[in-house]
Amino acid sequence: MKSVGIVGGGVSGLFSAYYLLQEGCEVTIIERGNFADGCSFGNAGMIVPSHIIPLAQPGMIAKGMRWMLDAQSPFYVKPRISSALVKWGYLFWKKSTEKHVHYAIPHLRDLSLLSKELYQELASQDDFAFGWEEKGLLMLFKNPGTRHEMEEEAAVANRSGIEARLLSGKETQALEPHVQLTVEGSVFYPGDAHIYPNQLIAGLVSYLKKSGVRFLEDNVVEDFEIQNEKVKSVKTDSGSYSFDEFVIAAGAWSPILTQKLGISLSLQGGKGYSFLAEGLETKMQIPAIMLEARTTATPMGGGVRFAGTLEIAGTDETINMNRVRGIHHSIRQYYPDLEVDFPEEEKVWSGLRPCSPDGLPYIGRVKNFNNLTLATGHGMMGLSLGPATGKLVADTIAGNKASVGVEAFAPGRFN
Repeated sequence: MKSVGIVGGGVSGLFSAYYLLQEGCEVTIIERGNFADGCSFGNAGMIVPSHIIPLAQPGMIAKGMRWMLDAQSPFYVKPRISSALVKWGYLFWKKSTEKHVHYAIPHLRDLSLLSKELYQELASQDDFAFGWEEKGLLMLFKNPGTRHEMEEEAAVANRSGIEARLLSGKETQALEPHVQLTVEGSVFYPGDAHIYPNQLIAGLVSYLKKSGVRFLEDNVVEDFEIQNEKVKSVKTDSGSYSFDEFVIAAGAWSPILTQKLGISLSLQGGKGYSFLAEGLETKMQIPAIMLEARTTATPMGGGVRFAGTLEIAGTDETINMNRVRGIHHSIRQYYPDLEVDFPEEEKVWSGLRPCSPDGLPYIGRVKNFNNLTLATGHGMMGLSLGPATGKLVADTIAGNKASVGVEAFAPGRFN
């Protein structure tokens, strides 16, 4: 029986543990915090096979430069002297091409569809209840000029086997008859789904503990011991632990850990914010992305979770209420009848999404190490791609044929 140590208890780490158990492995999860925190808890909860176009795409840099001038905009890069940030920005610019988009689409599609299939399997089991609902996703837009852009995006999705319907404002309203919308139109992706992230994470942790997975919470990794091209042990502030195999699934903190192993990993933390509006007199049915504002709305637990912004801020976890104000301001622009109070700071959740420069995750073996696997870099798709990532990690460690092609996700692709 192989022993596996997973550094990081987010959604990728938990699903890696879940599928490694199925391969007969003995699993330990080492987490710097505890399982009341983490990037997945305040997630918008969307499972989105529709998201097959990577963040690195033509026009994104110009758009980002315009947004950076607005304190409430959906995108921001925190100014700082950082060679890692400069390298990340250069690679992002280099990958923002049509060629890269065409390359990335089938890989993201296959990974997303595998994840959805695994979520469906999980939802059918009695052990798990996490609010799985397949009601699709609405990409709402207000500007007439956006229609052409979304028409092209819908065409790309349909050509790739992902159903997409371009709707008028009236057709969009017909899908949401119980909540008023002020939009020019939308793209409807009927194959998307949503969940309640809090229930998923709590359910996974409970199941894994009952199944014998060891959890080492509040353990900060200080170093690794290396021997003969293998990681021999991980040293934490509470002790040293040895395993046959190691997985780094530490989200935005992954580059700090890989650096201790002499591995340069280009990845930046993209801070996002969310808050749950409870007690709303609304019967919103379908999760939505408000395109121009880059804000999301997800019916969840009797309320609506609003989320948004991408603030490239390294590992800075402080809350910038200007960003939250931008999210709040956008709601009435699309849903004019929703009376949503501006949240108090203590009720705002923030989390760091681990963003690779090309919009593709890092999943797989690390060069020069025979027993080290990475599972990070999913950006805003961490929850959506969690099960497929865990399955690929288990495939790798068990020596199975990969469930989908993994060459595009190679951790050493920029080295």
